[in-house]
Amino acid sequence: MALPNKRPDDMARITTPELAQAFIEEQVAAVREQVGEKNVLLALSGGVDSSVVAALLIKAIGKQLICVHVNHGLMRKGESEQVVDVFRNQMDANLVYVDAADRFLDLLAGVAEPERKRKIIGAEFIRVFEEEARKVAGEVDFLAQGTIYPDIVESDGVKAHHNVGGLPDDLQFELVEPVRLLYKDEVRVVGRALGLPESMVERQPFPGPGLGVRCLGAITRDRLEALREADAILREEFAATGLAGKVWQYFVVVPDMRATGVRDGKRAYDWLAIIRAVNTVDAMTATVPELDWALLKKITDRILAEVPGICRVAYDLTPKPVGTIEME
Repeated sequence: MALPNKRPDDMARITTPELAQAFIEEQVAAVREQVGEKNVLLALSGGVDSSVVAALLIKAIGKQLICVHVNHGLMRKGESEQVVDVFRNQMDANLVYVDAADRFLDLLAGVAEPERKRKIIGAEFIRVFEEEARKVAGEVDFLAQGTIYPDIVESDGVKAHHNVGGLPDDLQFELVEPVRLLYKDEVRVVGRALGLPESMVERQPFPGPGLGVRCLGAITRDRLEALREADAILREEFAATGLAGKVWQYFVVVPDMRATGVRDGKRAYDWLAIIRAVNTVDAMTATVPELDWALLKKITDRILAEVPGICRVAYDLTPKPVGTIEME
C-alpha cells in the first residue's frame, strides 16, 4: 500500500485549508486500512515533515503510534532537548528518546564520501528502530517517516536522502509515508489544518543526516562541535533581527579544509565556516537572499571570537540549481 514514487500529473496542489482537510481525511483512512490494529514506529526528528506525520498518525491511530527520537550526535545545539520537551511534555506523545551519539559517530569515523555517510546514517537509523521495536509490547510491523516528494526526486540521481536511498535492503518494516507526494509548502498547509502550532509548522528544515551533511568530508568530533556552535550563533542572530521567519533556511557548513589566519599576533591554521541561506517555496529551486552587510559582519565577528578552531567565514551565493540547498 506504499504510495507511488511519481506524483500523479493531475494531483492538485494543496494550497487551502479545505484541500488540506480533504487530504487528511484521505490519508487517515488509508493509514487505518494499511496498519489495522498494529503498532507504528515514527522516526521523529522534530522537523516539519515528521511533526506533521506524527499529528496525522495520532489522528488516525492514536496510541498505536510510538514516536522514536534518535540523537545521533548530529543534531543542532539544544535540538534534542527541545524535541523531548515539545512532544513528550506539551503534546503528550508516546515518545522514546535514544542517545546514540557515540554509536553513529564511531561508524562515521574516517568516512568522507557524502553518499556513504548518508547511507551509514540511514541504515543505522533503521537498526536503532528495529532494536526499539523489540522493546515495545505488541507487534510492530510498520515504520513511519516524514518523506516528502523532493526527497524522492533528489534521490534519483542527485543525492540519496537517508529515508529514501539510504534505507537498507533488508528493511524489516513496511513503510508508512502519508506525505510522500507533497512538496514542503503543502506539508505546512496540512500541518496548520491538523492544528499544529505555527512555531512548529514554520520551523526551518533540517536534514535527516543532520550536521553530518554540513560537516563536509570525514567528520571529526572537534570540527563537528565547532560547526554546532557556529550554527547556533547564526540562528541566534537571525532570530534577533527578525529574519528567522523571513528566510526559508539558513545554516553553517564547515568543510574539511583549513586556511591560514592570524590570531593574537600568531599564525593560525584553522577551519573555514560557510554561511548558507536560501529562499524557496517547494525546495525544488532556491534563491539566495541579499543579507544586510552589518548582520553578516556581526555573525562573522561572533563566530571568529567565540568558536575555537574557525579562522574564516564565507557566504555561499549559489542558487538551486546549479547548487542544491545542502552542500552534501
